[in-house]
Amino acid sequence: MKALIDARARQSRTCFAAILVLVAVQWIVAAGPALAQEYPTRPIRVLIAFPPGGPTDFVGRLLADKMSTLFGQRVYIENKPGANGTVGADNIAKSDPDGYSLFLTTAGAVTISPHMMENIPYNSLRDFAPIAQVVTNTTVLVVNPKMAIKTAKELVALAKQKPGTIPFASTGIGSTTHLAQELLADAAGVKFLHVPYRGAAPALTDLLAGQVQVLAADLTVLMAQIEAGAIVPIGAAADKRNEMIPAVTTLAEQGYPNTDASNWYALLAPAKTPPALIKKLNDAVNTALVDPDVRGKIVKSGAIPVGGTPEALGTFMRAEYEKWGRVVREHGIKDMQ
Repeated sequence: MKALIDARARQSRTCFAAILVLVAVQWIVAAGPALAQEYPTRPIRVLIAFPPGGPTDFVGRLLADKMSTLFGQRVYIENKPGANGTVGADNIAKSDPDGYSLFLTTAGAVTISPHMMENIPYNSLRDFAPIAQVVTNTTVLVVNPKMAIKTAKELVALAKQKPGTIPFASTGIGSTTHLAQELLADAAGVKFLHVPYRGAAPALTDLLAGQVQVLAADLTVLMAQIEAGAIVPIGAAADKRNEMIPAVTTLAEQGYPNTDASNWYALLAPAKTPPALIKKLNDAVNTALVDPDVRGKIVKSGAIPVGGTPEALGTFMRAEYEKWGRVVREHGIKDMQ
């Protein structure tokens, strides 16, 4: 009899717990629209995993300023650099999923570094909720004018004459600019001498000084020097030409397929952020990106505004994750920090 009573008690407790869970779920579903209607009621933090003053920071501040106007609440940038963006990514992955901590990430932290670094503290495809892709950045190959070449085909011809000796700079091991070099080398059947730097600024300085002969970098950091004639663009590692340098053909157009190494920025939230808040944030990003002033400044910098749905970003991120995972594995690229 005692056993029967205990069993019924346990059954009652289980049923009661199930009812509580059901009620909680129903409350959350019912409260979702109300939460979204009220949100935001306080400032929103957008974390950028790079120092102030760079291209990611530039785009982030344009976006934050416009979103502040749209929401009637301050949207501010917090710069938290370190470990190829993974310090910032981990911070957001562990933040409350309440819509007040967001991550403006580049491709590296969520689709490249996870394949290069051991014991990375987050899962890119599980720990973030996609909001919207913000921009694409065209990766461009440039040379010092003293090299007297105008195209990637001429660079490849030179590399065939001097295999493994042409100093080809990137903005770091495992960066999209490093992977652009590897993709071109594979497509053309040549070898370069990879010279990794910690960022675009020192690499560009050495290119201008003739210490390296070729550099791949985001157009956003090269635009001023290209316009001044200090460096010569010889090809775009992208799927299409950039309207700011329309005469510069893609590597694929020059006969080297599968060489798209475009960088990109996307806005993410912690996983389990309510869908109603994700939609409100997505609407704000898309509205900001069609604003003539915001869009004009982004395009002039060399970046390409994108926008779109959270679902489109999620699909894109999964494809990029698989793509760069293959490249990293095939080339044995490891984090050197």
